[in-house]
Parts: sequence; structure tokens; C-alpha cells
Amino acid sequence: MSKIRTILAGSLVSVAALATATNAARAEFINILTGGTSGVYYPLGVALSEIYAKGIEGSRTQVQATKASVENLNLLASGKGEVAFALGDSVQSAWAGDTEAGFKAPLTNLRAIGGIYNNYVQVVAEAAAGVTTITDLKGKSISVGAPASGTELNARAIFKAAEMSYEDMSKVEYLPFGESAELIKNRQIQSTLSSAGLGAAFIKDLATTHEITVVAVPAEIVNSIGAPYVADVIPAGTYKGQDADVPTAAITNILVTSEKVSEETVYQMTKLMFENVEALKSAHSAAAAIDATKAVNSLPIPLHPGAEKYYREIGVLK
Repeated sequence: MSKIRTILAGSLVSVAALATATNAARAEFINILTGGTSGVYYPLGVALSEIYAKGIEGSRTQVQATKASVENLNLLASGKGEVAFALGDSVQSAWAGDTEAGFKAPLTNLRAIGGIYNNYVQVVAEAAAGVTTITDLKGKSISVGAPASGTELNARAIFKAAEMSYEDMSKVEYLPFGESAELIKNRQIQSTLSSAGLGAAFIKDLATTHEITVVAVPAEIVNSIGAPYVADVIPAGTYKGQDADVPTAAITNILVTSEKVSEETVYQMTKLMFENVEALKSAHSAAAAIDATKAVNSLPIPLHPGAEKYYREIGVLK
């Protein structure tokens, strides 16, 4: 009898060990693709990683700093991430396989979690440059973001609509936000164009040490581009020295995943994001615009079934 008990006990231990090993193998790995550390995507990605690590049982999360939208979508489509931040126009280009935008083929395995907040094209110049509207940039020096990044694609679209090109500038740099601001501080360039949430840290920092002008992009220029661009304003007081609303373009940011990620995981990611907006707002004020009732509007790619399940559950989709 004791021998039988010993055999049974050994078998139970083996089964338990196998179950543990199986569960470990199934541990959910969630790599969150963001952007440069001085932008908005990165702090929101860090906050999401903490939310997911606590809320999704057995998950392991990681935040990856990247060149943002275009790189994120290519990484996501190739299985090197589970969720990514991206601009709506970049997502649209990825789905279409726009080679000029940085996509070698249509990325049809992308799926949307939802729209989260608007990016604003924010052009700032040192006050001494005398630039007040986008066409005043002719003959000036500028940084337009990392090559083929979402920001740089926005720059191309804005300048084209204003009947301008990079050739109209005296100098063009292709640098991330933080480095662009440093060049302005060191008087190596006169302006920078960024696509980011309102209250971008690098612009706030620049405005504390330098007199800057927030440059207008008139509504008629924005409207000539069309969707997903919409005319909007940077509200007065967003940055030090900005005493009036400044017209510009806005583009929806989308949280994107892949069809390869399970329905349950995406359901949990969607639900946890909307249930923890306060924590995201603590990471960056741009998260104040995150609203589940608006998240499914005008998406350029299909929703992931897991996200769709959540929106039906809360009545946003019928």
C-alpha cells in the first residue's frame, strides 16, 4: 500500500510540475511599442504596461522606445510587438501598403483597439525668427522628426498642402523631439514640427528657457488635405507665452494590435485601458481625451474581435 501511495504521490508531483511548466509557457508576453522617451507615447506606454501587468493574470509586459508610428506598425505586423501607438494617417498608409510612407506591402494583419486621443501638428519657432504662420517658414531652418516617422509624414502632408517643400527651407534636420528642441536652444535651427498630444514636455521645457512662437497652420490648408486630418486649435495657454488659440491640424492616435493576439488578451487590454484612464492621465495629460464612446469613430482598419467584444459589452457597438 505504501508503495502505491508513493507512486501516486510521485505522479501527482509530476502532473503539478507539468502544469506549472505549461502555465509558464503560456505566460502572456505583451511588448508595448511606443515612441521617443520625450514624447507622449512613451509615458502612456509605461503606464499601460503597469496596468496590464497587474490586471492580466500571468502577463509579462515590456515597453519599447521606438521611432514611433511607422516603425511600430512594421514591428507589430512582423510579430515583434503585441500593442502599438500610431497616428491615424500612418495606420491608413500601413493598411494600403504605401511604400513612400515606409510600408513595403499592405499590413492587413493589423487590428484596432481604438482611437485614444488627437495628435496636434505643433510647429514652434524661436520668437526671433519672426515666424507666425506655416508659409513664413520659407527660408528658415527646421527639424521635422525622425525620417519616415509619423511626425515626418505629417510634415510632408502639411507642407504639400501649403504648396511648400523641404527645398523651401534653408536647412532640414530629421531628429526626434528632444534633440530638435536642443538644436533650437543652441541656436542651430530656428524651428521644429512635431506631431504630439497637447502639452508636449519638450515644448514646455523649451518655452521655459526660450521665447517661442507657436506657428499657425490655417484651417483652409488642413481642410485641403482631408481625412484623417481635421482643423483644430492649440488652446491659449498650452505653452508659456502662448496667449491665443493657434489653428493647426489634428490627427487621431490609435492603439493598434495584431490579429495574432488572442481575443481574450485584447479584450482585457481594451477594458483595462478604459477602466484606468485616471492612471493614464497621471502619466500624461493627453490621456484626458481617452473616451470609449468615441474610440470606434472613423478607424481606417478593422477592430480586433477582443476590442469589439468590449465595445458591445458597454453599448458603444450594437
